[in-house]
Amino acid sequence: MNFFEYLKAAFLTRWNLLFVGAAGALGLISGRPDVVWPLAIAAEVGYLGLLASHPKFQQAVDAQRAGAIRAQTKQTNQVTLERIMRMLPKHALERFGALRTRCLELRQLALEMRGPIGPMADQPFEQSQTESLDRLLWVFLRLLFTQHALNRFLHKTGVQEIQQDIARIENRLKQLEGDDPQKLRLRRTMEDNLAASRERLANLQKAQDNLQLIELQIEQVENRIRAVSELAVNRHEPEFITSQVEFVADSMKQTEETLNELRFATGLDLDEEAPPLLRPLSAKVIQ
Repeated sequence: MNFFEYLKAAFLTRWNLLFVGAAGALGLISGRPDVVWPLAIAAEVGYLGLLASHPKFQQAVDAQRAGAIRAQTKQTNQVTLERIMRMLPKHALERFGALRTRCLELRQLALEMRGPIGPMADQPFEQSQTESLDRLLWVFLRLLFTQHALNRFLHKTGVQEIQQDIARIENRLKQLEGDDPQKLRLRRTMEDNLAASRERLANLQKAQDNLQLIELQIEQVENRIRAVSELAVNRHEPEFITSQVEFVADSMKQTEETLNELRFATGLDLDEEAPPLLRPLSAKVIQ
């Protein structure tokens, strides 16, 4: 934030607004606003300058703004979550539910290994692990939705149909040879159509490649969670489970980049911060 934003925040504080209102009223009541108001303005300028430049005030303003951004992000992601859950087909929802169940079992296993050491001691451990699992599930859910969106796109448009259009236009272009003005106009129009058809074909082939990549990344997330579950049974170390879950969640950077590149296919405003997917899902979400 720049200094003027801190000045604005300082001016809008409750006590400053009360001072401004009191100074204005005092100037009118006293009958000497020409004396009271200049003094009040001078005091106001000095107060705002000191407050806006104070490090603790700036930290408080920054924290308040960050909190507002986080709240907005959570609200946006909740809306996105509800939309995804409504639009995903049944088999995709079942696949998500299976992975979510495995994550719940993994978290429960880690807590049981940790033992009854007190509720306050468990909170940081459980929160850290839950946040990592939420991130994994959020990535997985977004992958499923991207897969669904690409499948719909490919279902609507066929490669063979576009290839036939290209062949038809190329054959017609061969018949429009010569310098006749009408033929030249027709030729330019058909060349534009040919370029558009070739671009459509390239986009379709790219979508097919992206779909294959998405499907592989869906399997990757599932296999990594399975691997952590199997290792957890053998290791019997809750800290190991947490570290492995965090490692898997952090390794999803490339997958996140893929999802961001394919936002044009999903039409969703997807933020990196995950909604609380390990908590019981509300009826509104699962409708």
